[in-house]
Amino acid sequence: MTRVAKVLTAAPVGYDGHLIEVESDMKNGLPALQIVGMGSKAIDEAKERVRSAISNSDLDFPAKKLVINLAPAELPKDGTHYDLAIAIAILVSSGQLKPYEVTDALFAGELSLDGSIRAVRGIVSIAETALRSGKGTLYVPAANLRQAELVEGLRLIPVSSLRQLFLHLKAEATIPAHSATMKTVGEPPTHDGPLLDDVLGQEQAKRALTIAAAGHHNILLTGPPGAGKTMLARTLLSLMPPLTGTQRVDVTKLHSLAGETIDDVVLERPFRSPHHTSSRVSLVGGGNPPKPGDISLAHHGILFLDEIPEYPRASLEALRQPLEDRTISISRAAGHARYPADFMLVATMNPCPCGFYGDNKRECTCTQTQILKYQQRLSGPLLDRIDLVIHVNRVDNDQLVVHKTKTSSQHDQARSSIESARQHQHDRYGSSVRYNANLSSKQVSTSVSLPPDVLSLLSQAADRLGLSTRSYFKLIKVARTIADLDGSNGITAAHMAEALQYRLPTS
Repeated sequence: MTRVAKVLTAAPVGYDGHLIEVESDMKNGLPALQIVGMGSKAIDEAKERVRSAISNSDLDFPAKKLVINLAPAELPKDGTHYDLAIAIAILVSSGQLKPYEVTDALFAGELSLDGSIRAVRGIVSIAETALRSGKGTLYVPAANLRQAELVEGLRLIPVSSLRQLFLHLKAEATIPAHSATMKTVGEPPTHDGPLLDDVLGQEQAKRALTIAAAGHHNILLTGPPGAGKTMLARTLLSLMPPLTGTQRVDVTKLHSLAGETIDDVVLERPFRSPHHTSSRVSLVGGGNPPKPGDISLAHHGILFLDEIPEYPRASLEALRQPLEDRTISISRAAGHARYPADFMLVATMNPCPCGFYGDNKRECTCTQTQILKYQQRLSGPLLDRIDLVIHVNRVDNDQLVVHKTKTSSQHDQARSSIESARQHQHDRYGSSVRYNANLSSKQVSTSVSLPPDVLSLLSQAADRLGLSTRSYFKLIKVARTIADLDGSNGITAAHMAEALQYRLPTS
């Protein structure tokens, strides 16, 4: 009989995972089960789940004093996926399993009282940890298999119950092994949201959305109520190309860590639209332990803030650093976590509290003080991080009922030009930078050349508008995207002039 047993699992800490040794020590004394190693309440409650699961699986729960240690002990641990590893460690410690039967493998899964194994969150992170640590086999809940298959190079054993796993380890009943099938996870579902063809008029706004989608630029739509700002923003998702294989892994991993999707693969680009009453923690992430927020769940997708001035100022100001760094670092007393947050910010706002300031149909009832106070809800530093600002005018009523026969689809043409522009960016930057919007100031200086007439136009506009250094480089990046949409190798004065139309003075 083995007194001290060691079984491996993993602890998702932030975006990455850490290898965890589950040690089981069995000795004489009053029957008891104690778990140590900085576990959370969910881990402490595992004692009852494990005890019932072992007994209800026709296995013997030892009437001894059992001490379970989750090492390293200084690392905070949370989650129910430790249940399976704890149960296996007890079975090894009591002699029902042999140590060699569980070597070179990781175990993860939540146990039900009847011994069945439930899906857990963070399985992609656990699988990556197993692969990185050189362990060849991962035992996962059958419901988690689809997500775990995203990690190539790992042998996966899907288990449905503790009894089934025990028989497999004893070589009495074999569970077929699986491996990564990233290329066959399926195609994204058909987009059922609005398309550009569904929007009447608003040609300038459509052009701005095309530029934003092509270069991954942040965009702000302003205008009176009912002008179509929200509908325009929702068409942006249909213009984006499908997720690549690596992006699917990243997005699925984040949604799994947050517990939003634990049994399927995310195939469509995320479109997060948090309500303006959402807390800062839910928006940028946090909690105990820290979990990803909406900005991370919008990774490789869109964060849509409808009526952005209505959001708490503290929440909006918390977006400033992620918009620059494309990551969010969360430090709490319970630990430190870092999550990716490479999203497109798409926001809408009215020009004033009543919404009709500058409208040619209805008169604004707000005072100048109210208008100024409303517009100042967006700070200059935040506006400085928005690449495109476009005013959406009201569509005339006589255009709303006119049905025109179109010979070609605006949406298809925009998609084609966006795909071509993104391919130009990939050919230019390779794997170092994916989009024009991601270029640093140094990369702009080294990879984008401006002819003398374009440089003169940019300098004059920057001086007249009082643009900051950040805005100066953002103009160049937007102009580079416009040139890519036109299939041009260089930036012309026309490209820079169009980029200037979408820029507001913020300094």
